[in-house]
Amino acid sequence: MTTNENLAAVKPKQRDKRNPERKCILSGEVRARDELIRLALGPSGEILPDVRAKAPGRGAWIGVDRATLETAQAKGQLRGALARSFKSGDLAIPDDLADRITGALEKNALDRIGLESRSGAVITGSDRIRETARAGRVHLLLHAADAAEDGRRKLDQAWRVGKEAEGSGRQGLVIPADRSILGAALGRENVVHIAIVDERAAKRVSGAISRWMNFTGPGGMANPCGSGSQGMPGNERGNKGTE
Repeated sequence: MTTNENLAAVKPKQRDKRNPERKCILSGEVRARDELIRLALGPSGEILPDVRAKAPGRGAWIGVDRATLETAQAKGQLRGALARSFKSGDLAIPDDLADRITGALEKNALDRIGLESRSGAVITGSDRIRETARAGRVHLLLHAADAAEDGRRKLDQAWRVGKEAEGSGRQGLVIPADRSILGAALGRENVVHIAIVDERAAKRVSGAISRWMNFTGPGGMANPCGSGSQGMPGNERGNKGTE
């Protein structure tokens, strides 16, 4: 099962009406706002990532991966698109904008996992996960980037059994964070595997990870998981790319 299929498995079948659509200023594709990345204009005119879409004022939305963004920035296309969105050419675009976005998306995803853990929706430990997965109570299975292949394989198999999906190739998602990073996010040591046992929590975690991995793309991560997902196509209903 591909990364997109793993993530899509826990996404709602219909768009949430509370999640309006926005248009990517670079590709022109229209997607749900939560699938895009908001860029905000700081008080000094600097363009900054606003991955939680909380900054005041106008914003511009992008839905491309890191490589495409860097190419657009190098060719001046990003500056032109931002100038049109903000109706101003007086913009300061950091040379390390892609790094800043990657860092913000990573923090957002790890913070989300930590928050769901504190609410009781996350379990860790291979034995406990295997038992829970076989009982059909795991909605999302995550592996650290440095998890051993044999350990991943055993838990993936338990998950398939619990989901009555043997032979499907369904497997947990290897995320671009090693065990020390996951441990820090959960306030524990040596976290290699994570299972989400609440369906709504799984959707929230999956959405945050999807944006992170869609942006970094294959080979664009500090700890690559081997197969980053590609962005999902948006529909063509026209919404504004700014807010």
